[in-house]
Parts: sequence; C-alpha cells; structure tokens
Amino acid sequence: MVAFDEMRPESAGLRNPYSEYDNWLNEQDTARLGQKMKDAENVFRRTGITFAVYGEQNAAERLIPFDIVPRILAGAEWRRLTQGIEQRVQALNAFLEDIYHRQEILRAGRIPRELIAGNVAFLPEMIGVRPPAGVYTHIIGTDIVRTGENEFYVLEDNARTPSGVSYMIENRETMMQLFPELFKRVKVRPVENYPQLLRQSLAAVAPRTAHEQPTIAVLTPGSFNSAYFEHAFLADHMGVELVEGEDLRVVDGHVAMRTTEGYKRIDVLYRRVDDDFLDPLTFNPDSVLGVPGIMDVYRAGNITIANAPGTGIADDKAIYSYMPEIVEFYTGRKAILGNIPTWRCSEPASLSYVLEHLAELVVKEVHGSGGYGMLVGPAASKKEREAFSEKLRARPGNYIAQPTLALSTCPILTDAGLAPRHVDLRPFVLVSDRIRIVPGGLTRVALKPGSLVVNSSQGGGTKDTWVLDD
Repeated sequence: MVAFDEMRPESAGLRNPYSEYDNWLNEQDTARLGQKMKDAENVFRRTGITFAVYGEQNAAERLIPFDIVPRILAGAEWRRLTQGIEQRVQALNAFLEDIYHRQEILRAGRIPRELIAGNVAFLPEMIGVRPPAGVYTHIIGTDIVRTGENEFYVLEDNARTPSGVSYMIENRETMMQLFPELFKRVKVRPVENYPQLLRQSLAAVAPRTAHEQPTIAVLTPGSFNSAYFEHAFLADHMGVELVEGEDLRVVDGHVAMRTTEGYKRIDVLYRRVDDDFLDPLTFNPDSVLGVPGIMDVYRAGNITIANAPGTGIADDKAIYSYMPEIVEFYTGRKAILGNIPTWRCSEPASLSYVLEHLAELVVKEVHGSGGYGMLVGPAASKKEREAFSEKLRARPGNYIAQPTLALSTCPILTDAGLAPRHVDLRPFVLVSDRIRIVPGGLTRVALKPGSLVVNSSQGGGTKDTWVLDD
C-alpha cells in the first residue's frame, strides 16, 4: 500500500499548506536543526513531560519523543473536519442520554440490545440519572486517520477520560521557543488557550445550586498514574485545585475538599479516575481513590462529574462499529466523517472471515487502549497469529477487526534528513453550553519505519499540529 504523504504526495509536488514552511526549511542548516532536536528534548526533560509504561520491569518515567517538523493542515481542511467532529460528539451525547433513559435506539432495533445490557462499561447505576446541564461527555478526544487528500476517517472515540492535551500544548510552546521566527512567517491558529476554554466549559455545566463562580477541581489517582503530569498540568493552568480521593468527603449533601480553612464545597469535578474506583459505596468497595458517597451527591444534582460515569460505553469498539447508524439516528443526517470498516468477531460470519484473513487485518480488544492487546496482522509472525487465533476463538465478543489502512505520512527529522512516518490525529472537543474545538490537536507519529502503531506506550512520538489561519 502506498501511503498519502501530507507534505509531498507522490502524485504531485509540495502541497500548498507546507509551502511557506518549506521555504523556511530550505534556508536552515542541517546541523542547527539537529541541535534544535536536542534542545527540544532538554526542554521536555526540564519540564518533566513524561509518561509511565505499565507492565514493564523497572517501568521508569519516560520522555515522549518529540519531532520538530510540524504537521500542517489548511484552514479549509480543518473546517471540514470540525463539521464532522461536531456532528459526532452531538450524536455521542444523545446516545448516552438515550441508553440511560428511554433506550429508543434499542427499541428501534438499530443496535442489538445485548451489546448494551451485557457490556461491562454500561453502568446500571446511571439509569434514570440526568447530569447537570444534560451533558454526559464533556471532554472528547476523537482519533482521526487520513488516507488521501480529502479522506478522513474516525479511528475511535475517546469519550471517557481522553489524555494527551497537555502534550499538545507543550509541543506548541516548545516549537515557539525553538523557532520564534517561523511563527512570524506562518500564521498558525493558537492552541495554548485550551486550559482557559476547559475552565469556561466546565463552569458552564455546574449544577444549578452552584455559586456564581463555581468551584472546580481535578481528581487524580495520584502521582503513580501514567498521566499524572497531565492532571497536574491542567489543574495548574486552569488555576484550580488538584485533589486525590483522600482530600474529599461528603459534607451536608455536597462534595467538599479539605483546605487550611476547613472543607470547601466543590461544584465541578474533572475526574481522571475510572468509574470502578469513583465511589466505594457504589462500585468497587476496595477503592481508596474515590469519594465514598459521591454518587448520591451526583444523583441529587449537587455536583457535576466530568466526564459522567458510564460514558465508557461510548468508547467500546463494538459500539464504534455502529456509529454511522448512531449518528444518523440522532442527527437525521448521514455521518460526515466515516468509520473504518469493522468486523464484529461476536458474529460467527465475521469471526470466520477474520480468522481466515488474520494476516491482512488489525484486531483490537473492544475495551483496549494504548495499543495493548492488539494484533497487526501484516507485521505479526505466523506463531503470533496462531496464538491470537486461539484468543479469538475463546472470547470472540472481546474483539473487533479492521483492514490495515495506508495511514497518511508526515516527515520527521532523522540523522539522514526528512523521512516519512505514519501519523494520526486526536483533536480535543469540549462540550457544555456549546461545542468548542481547539484548532489542531495531538498528532501522534510512529517513529519506526513502516510502523502503523503511533501510541507512545508502543514507541510512538508526537508532533506539533498547525492549523493555518487562512
């Protein structure tokens, strides 16, 4: 498969969005650019931009590799993308509202009832619960891949606790620090105001009982969590408190945080703790990460939890396969952004096809993330495919499969010069009184030649994403 290169496609010369950047690049000394790569690494090291890899011996904090060649999107391309993203997040929130209330989409037969009822991410405790302002998923990271000039597809929806926005902001700040003259030549739309937009968006969905200036806090599992840097980063840049479960308690029907002056009521909690650990009185009784009784406060409408408990059902990759139907059911229009064709291994005919074509497909766990638990058929050995076949036969409902796409490429800087690598894009969407989409997002890049796996936990890196102000 020949991948579409976003800077220099084989079928044409330099694409227009890269024209001014290319002029600047041709003026640069190769040695200077190499030094700038080292400078960027030092900036990330000083700032502490790291992540942890679970399941590895001596799993120390790692720097996320950063490439200094930006990914550039024209303003017109971005406008088309945002139309599709807005439609999709509206449908996702309508879907969540529906399945926890009237379940009209199930009664209409558009989605199999067992896909919801038997799903571990579906929370019966949320049935009949309406979140403040009626918003379920306040922060969404929609993973998008590109296969051609105007061919964009949604790879997956991250509607529970999407991560990576801090890297998007730090990537931009690092680029502006390293190449201030470049930003004078190329007009790039800003992303650094995301924390302010996030705070505005969260304040807009505060409970009706909240004060005029709602108190917002970020709930983290603690410093050993792989995304702790981001939790602290967002709390600091929003100007709100970063709290752990032990800092919170229920006081007079409200959730309150411990301060030097006693307990102070919280109106909005941006939680980065999974559902199962959120309230030991409702979910996992052994959890020490959450707040005993917080679900009672939530049901009473006295706190906003972002994202709402139970939103993980929208991350399910089997549900993803029905997203075209979901979008049309709730918006009355065909999906602007398409899905990647998906085989549901729970269906016997699909399972048979997947087993026969395993060498050509990418197989994923329906609740998997981070690139774990998946098989990239063309890159796997015969022994690996045979072992994965046994997993599929044992638990077919745990997997979906998709074709191996020729993901678009963008150049990275290597010792030998520019070289193409496969990329995807995670735009970040804020949903409250209106939908806000920061222009750009996090571009993840597979740093190994030919690799299609962009996750940082699997050896991928990141790039600054530019949306031109045209």
